Amino acid sequence: MASRGKPLHYFLLSTGSWFLSYGLQGVTFAWLVTIVLREPAEMVGIAQMTLLAPIMFLILIGGSLADQFGGKPVAIIGQSLAAACALSLAVVIYLDQFSYSVLLMAAFGLGCAQAIVTPARDGLLPLVAEGRIQRTVVQSTMTQFAIMMLGFLIASFADRSGAVVILVIQGAVLLVGVAALAKIDAPRVEPGEREHHIIKHIWLSIAIGMQTVKRTPATRAVLIINCAMGLFFMSSYMVTMPLLLREVYGGGSTLLSWTNLTNSGGLVFMIICLMRIGDIRRQGRALLVSHCVGAFALASAALATGFVSLFVSVALWGLAGGLSVTTSRSIVQELSPPDQRARTMAFFSFSYMGAGPIGALFSGYMAAWLGPATALLCSATAMMIVVVLVATFSSLWNLDVQQVPAADQ
Repeated sequence: MASRGKPLHYFLLSTGSWFLSYGLQGVTFAWLVTIVLREPAEMVGIAQMTLLAPIMFLILIGGSLADQFGGKPVAIIGQSLAAACALSLAVVIYLDQFSYSVLLMAAFGLGCAQAIVTPARDGLLPLVAEGRIQRTVVQSTMTQFAIMMLGFLIASFADRSGAVVILVIQGAVLLVGVAALAKIDAPRVEPGEREHHIIKHIWLSIAIGMQTVKRTPATRAVLIINCAMGLFFMSSYMVTMPLLLREVYGGGSTLLSWTNLTNSGGLVFMIICLMRIGDIRRQGRALLVSHCVGAFALASAALATGFVSLFVSVALWGLAGGLSVTTSRSIVQELSPPDQRARTMAFFSFSYMGAGPIGALFSGYMAAWLGPATALLCSATAMMIVVVLVATFSSLWNLDVQQVPAADQ
């Protein structure tokens, strides 16, 4: 029995290493651009857009490559690239050559790595789930955000330790994940014979995945919600919230970290509750309700009058996020055909990460024009409108995944 558990253990270790790195990066990147470089709101938005932009163009290709060659080797390549970017940035800062343009180059490389790793890791999950996909999604999500909190905590010392130490830790953690990925005993995927050039074959593979998504109304509805989340929630978290902390609360890396910790704490608490409750049958309904609560929490953060009310709002946002992340991933994982799961999950990730660069740019300029608090209110209102429209015009509210066969909903 222990041997059967090892692939899942290595998978969770690799997932944890990626998200520990992601937690370090989330604070350090925002700290570098907002506090160290003191860039204006527009340039903060452009920097975050550069981090997310490669995902818009590469994540579907990454999903297709993972289906063709297997998630394991593709994930190893992507995670190795991320480690190289973090360590290279550490060297540049150590040599006192750091600038905004250098930060943009590092952001682009890290974005490319994420576009490769994300669908490959999602494609690996069912191979280690032993038929319990929803529970494994919850375990994986729990690992992600619990370990991400550790990353936030470590990054809170950036003001004192400096960026080089944090970036070296990030690179080392990513290399540990590469070793864990190499240990996963995943079936070797032999690329089938191709009638077309590799590039054309990849695009045909993406087109097949798109047709699968189009044939699945529930998946389409989740992707619409995800797109809105990228536009209004992700951009608020990555761009507007750091600006709010800097301009309204005068915060640095410590306040950035504690805000992220509070958000992730709420998220992890929700996931613990979900693990005790077990599988959710009406996952679509839970997803819609969670985003309504998230929009309310974001608006409350904008209207907060002090640290206590801000942290309560951010924690509530995290609670809603814990429910939305697990239910949305579970819906798409369970409705995806096994031979197209990586590319279908690539569309899932693309729907919010692809919208992220647009949202980041929009949030940066909106914060500059209206102020960060008003920008958060606008994002919360827009998200609520999208959720109401999806609940009204789709079948997501009544979705019961257990009664609907994959790729046929």
